Amino acid sequence: MKNVLYIGNNLISKTSNLSGIQILGPLLEAEGVDVYYASSISNKILRLLDMVWSCLKLSNKIDVVLIDTYSTQNFYFALVISQICRFLNLKYIPILHGGDLPSRLKNNPGLSGLIFNNAKCNVSPSMYLKTAFESVGITNVIHIPNTIKIDDYKFETRAYKEPKLLWVRSFSEIYNPELAIDVYNILKKSYPEASLTMVGPDADGSQIKVESLARNLNLKVNFTGKLEKKKWLELSKVCNVFINTTNFDNTPLSVIEAMALGLPVVSTNVGGMPYLIDHDVDGKLVHPNQPQSMSSAVISIINDFEQRQGLIENARSKVEKFDWSQVKLLWFKALDLN
Repeated sequence: MKNVLYIGNNLISKTSNLSGIQILGPLLEAEGVDVYYASSISNKILRLLDMVWSCLKLSNKIDVVLIDTYSTQNFYFALVISQICRFLNLKYIPILHGGDLPSRLKNNPGLSGLIFNNAKCNVSPSMYLKTAFESVGITNVIHIPNTIKIDDYKFETRAYKEPKLLWVRSFSEIYNPELAIDVYNILKKSYPEASLTMVGPDADGSQIKVESLARNLNLKVNFTGKLEKKKWLELSKVCNVFINTTNFDNTPLSVIEAMALGLPVVSTNVGGMPYLIDHDVDGKLVHPNQPQSMSSAVISIINDFEQRQGLIENARSKVEKFDWSQVKLLWFKALDLN
């Protein structure tokens, strides 16, 4: 069995949801893979040094390095670690998480090439990023979707008398949480009993703006803060439509989870979302930052039983293919465990 060093943000924080390293790592361990982690240090400079030291210290023990790779500042973490791996003759696999990575490919082609062209392979959770990478000549990309354990998500039957909206994400500017308030404000005019629940940590101070907007519009919103998964899954039972308001995205796990739960999804049509959701087949896609369009999509779900049932059933059927029992076989192949 392989020994793997997993490089990523392994912090447990009140201001962020679980990262890729905290989801995939334990799943691989449960399959008998020996996984080492770096790093759980909060200071970014010290965290990077810990990542480098882990590569050096474990270089004779590990077979491959997994690197969670994003489009913002952490891109440079991936750059440094990938070059350390090359120096040590270690195989490495970037896992492509950043929804805005196509911009990074365009703006920093040289640095991007150093990371991605020299990798054993690049793992993309979405066909969106796989296509974007291949369009600039980076062809060593394989698609392995974000995974869930489907049995953990009970498929619920819900009432649809009025919209009971659920939003699950970090409060961050790129996820445009204020759009949820604008949509809710429109829906309240037609459905006085409508509700909105927003689940997630405040990553960059955006929650303060969102709460202020809700107060100014005299809207009562259920802000829960960060919740353990079991708690928000239980809370989802009293909601009936999931809204995803983001301006940039890849294939968010929260949307996959909503589809598994039987919550019809209305999402902005950005990044990897049209690769995850087929419009009017297993969800609805609307233009970003268009509250009227999103609220109209919600209303159509509330009012049209046959359409709603089709969306729900097709979505559940799609995400059943993301179950770990199937996805793990793709990881076994990428890690040469077969």
